[in-house]
Amino acid sequence: MKKRRIVAGVAALGLALSLAACSAGGGRSATGDGGSSTDNKGALVGVAMPTKVSERWIKDGNAVKSDLEKKGYKVDLEYADNKIPQQVQQVSNMITKGAKVLIVASIDGGSLSDQLDAAAKAGIKVISYDRLLTGSKNVDYYVSFDNEKVGVDQATSLLTGLGVLDADGKKTGKKGPFNIEVFAGSPDDNNATFFFNGAMKTLKPYIEDGTIKIGSGQDGFTQAATQQWDPATAKARMQNLVAKSYSGGTTLNGVLSPYDGMSIGIISALQGAGYGTSSRPLPTITGQDAEAASVKSIINDQQYSTIYKDTRKLATESVKMADDLLTGKKPEVNDTKSYDNKVKVVPTYLFQPTVVTKDNYKKVLVDSGYYKESDLQ
Repeated sequence: MKKRRIVAGVAALGLALSLAACSAGGGRSATGDGGSSTDNKGALVGVAMPTKVSERWIKDGNAVKSDLEKKGYKVDLEYADNKIPQQVQQVSNMITKGAKVLIVASIDGGSLSDQLDAAAKAGIKVISYDRLLTGSKNVDYYVSFDNEKVGVDQATSLLTGLGVLDADGKKTGKKGPFNIEVFAGSPDDNNATFFFNGAMKTLKPYIEDGTIKIGSGQDGFTQAATQQWDPATAKARMQNLVAKSYSGGTTLNGVLSPYDGMSIGIISALQGAGYGTSSRPLPTITGQDAEAASVKSIINDQQYSTIYKDTRKLATESVKMADDLLTGKKPEVNDTKSYDNKVKVVPTYLFQPTVVTKDNYKKVLVDSGYYKESDLQ
């Protein structure tokens, strides 16, 4: 009897080890923890982008898709037309189709919690792309630019355009006061607060010493926020600000705008109010994303600056992360402290932004191959 029990025990142990081996060798989830991962050759990767209205998101989506396909993966690329329910459904469909990794640039960072829960249960890893997914522990990695630095750079370029700082960032001695207005991005985009806070931190000393003045007094994020970064909304607010704060002969000298599309709307409103002539030039106006229309505007002395974020780098890094996750490697990050999504600090890979003006657009944008000279004519 004793011998029979030993034999049975050995057999049971062998079966358990065999099942464990089968489980380890046939696992369908992407591990990404340095362990092995199999069956992911040619896997499906879901790529969710917010909209095609902005030129940059088209570039991002196409670049991510192309890089993934070069590595042999299948790609489900979807754009959500800035409609949250549409993006929710698209991500749900990606999970149902069996995507092994999700790369998500959200419309509203907190709107996909249920989908992220479902992804985690299915063993699907999630990479948050440029816009941080919030309110969920099931966000594995984040790839973006240094978003607070974007705001700092926007404010610094505004001060340079006003002549308060020189090209090296040194004070020129100009005292002003210069009248400015500040705009912020969409309140459902986590990045918008980073941009705004970085900018206002930079402008604060100049507001306090009277060098610059926010004519309307609207200096808070809620007052300055622009839902879905909408150019028409920014234009309408600028028209309202001009009518209320600059109709008595007071001149607007500068506008902190966080996004090129909004800048175009702001410029349109100002031109409608009589700005843009030799006697009443346009204010110094900032932007972000180096969209072709705004680069042309910079060349034509309308918009002063934009922030260039080479989305090719974002695409390359997000694809590298996805590939690492699908092949059992641990993705590289360079920031583990800054991006708290309200539930966890998400491991992040950050790139640095670049200020673009009329003086350097050729070197930064054309010489790098981001645009052809003909694209900007």
